[in-house]
Amino acid sequence: MKVLHVTAHLGGGVGKAHSALCVATDPAIQRNYVLLETPRDRRFADQVEAAGGRLTIAPDSATLAALAADADIVQIEWWNHPRLYAALCSTPFPAMRTVFWCHISGLFAPFIPASLYQAADRFVFTSPCSLAMPDVLALPDHARAGLEAIGSGFGFAGAAPNQPAAARHPRRIGYLGTLDFAKMSPQFFKMVDAVEADPFQVSLWGACDPDGPVAQAARRMRHPDRIRFEGHVDDPAAVLSETGIFLYLLQPEHYGTAENALVEAMSLGCVPLVLANPAEQAIVDHGVTGFTEVDIPAAARRLEGMLGHPETLCEIGRNAMAATAATRTPVLSATRFQRLYTDLLRSEKRPLDFKALLGETPAQWFLGTQMRGPLTAGAAQDLLRGFAAAGSEAKGSLVHFRSCFPDDPSLAV
Repeated sequence: MKVLHVTAHLGGGVGKAHSALCVATDPAIQRNYVLLETPRDRRFADQVEAAGGRLTIAPDSATLAALAADADIVQIEWWNHPRLYAALCSTPFPAMRTVFWCHISGLFAPFIPASLYQAADRFVFTSPCSLAMPDVLALPDHARAGLEAIGSGFGFAGAAPNQPAAARHPRRIGYLGTLDFAKMSPQFFKMVDAVEADPFQVSLWGACDPDGPVAQAARRMRHPDRIRFEGHVDDPAAVLSETGIFLYLLQPEHYGTAENALVEAMSLGCVPLVLANPAEQAIVDHGVTGFTEVDIPAAARRLEGMLGHPETLCEIGRNAMAATAATRTPVLSATRFQRLYTDLLRSEKRPLDFKALLGETPAQWFLGTQMRGPLTAGAAQDLLRGFAAAGSEAKGSLVHFRSCFPDDPSLAV
């Protein structure tokens, strides 16, 4: 069975997921990967190759079409990357069996084009939280039958200690991940300030701009001594294995799903404290494998209780380890994909018109990630002006689209 994966790159979460899946995949499945960008960091791409995956980097449209024609199944690794839109809409694809594996939740911007749910042969989310989207709930029953969720976030394989980290280091608190308020809760430091407890510190692992908003917010705290910026970490397992409480407070409209750091922390027996956002609630079972709290004051009260009664954390840490080992492994996800592929092989290949599904211009592609439903030309221009004024340089932003299509008139305002 030949599966062709079309992806913008193999960095970050998608690269980590596929490097693990390739190792866990049945040898009968040949995974080929088209990377639309030259890798900046080849770590996961090299791991995919070492596990038997084949890479084609930045091919022209004729080569991509030929690879798709040779494949039994074409799997689109979906998120709002401008290169992916361009490749899909400019390539003369043959008839194909298509699977979309979506690496964003779609609950908030960036949104997922609703047209894809019914056009794809199978549409797979990376978190069950996405199945509660209004667009999904509005689908007819037969269309919802083609949707499912297969996880892409995995714990550390074979790294579980004899005792959960929470039993060995119950008062050590840490956060590991993106140190940016695009992901972190803007009230993270307010929450740490509000805790009434004996002296404690929170270690923040990850690259941080010393003059950026996160560092500035930490300096404005009443108790800035409670925060330690530890910098980038090359061995997250070593850091997490010495962290008892994983303080993973994310902003309510983040678009993540797999939350690798959270799953990895739980696999080592850290007790997570998270806000009750959809993706986190799909991972943490409140009071059993960790704690999900509705707001910042509730999270502060919970952390006070955890620090005041560290003896209560051992069982929860052990539950977190067991749940992760039972439900979030590459073998489970690879097995579910193999079943999906086997079922899909019974279907005939069919053509898809990606321009009709996604739009013909970069402006249409970008605005489709930011708004639900069609827009008039005037409203589209007004929105583009607003995004241009905001100046965000995040992945999938207007700045990102313009950097990929610098001369495209549809993005001019």
